[in-house]
Amino acid sequence: MSALFDIRNEPLVLDEVVRAVQAPSVGAVAVFSGTVRDHNDGKPVSLLEYEAYVAMAKKEMQRIAEELERESPGVRLAALHRVGALAVGDVAVVCAASAAHRGQAFDACRRFIDRIKERVPIWKREHGPDGPYWVGFQDARCTGHDHET
Repeated sequence: MSALFDIRNEPLVLDEVVRAVQAPSVGAVAVFSGTVRDHNDGKPVSLLEYEAYVAMAKKEMQRIAEELERESPGVRLAALHRVGALAVGDVAVVCAASAAHRGQAFDACRRFIDRIKERVPIWKREHGPDGPYWVGFQDARCTGHDHET
């Protein structure tokens, strides 16, 4: 079982996740590094802010890794996600998957980052020419619905 799942304020180090998944049985390590780009949906982006429910985020990343390790025996996983203000070009997330063979490592790494983005409580706020806005935010207030009394 891999043991590196963390949320950090400081710059992330790719080699740290690679070292966390290495083992004598490993023949392949696949790595994903997500960086801040200068646009989204055709609009310029100058800065991203990430916030997280840190304790829950760490536990959920570990839970996802445990699921994937059960689905693909022999796979080892590790991930780091950054929070705070990030400039264009900064690394926001790194994850690594190792396995005996490259196909299994590539597949596990892709499934890992996809599940992290779907399930881990990390929120992103983009800054652009129209000001800051939360990405993927949906107003949870009940408006526009008929309610029975």
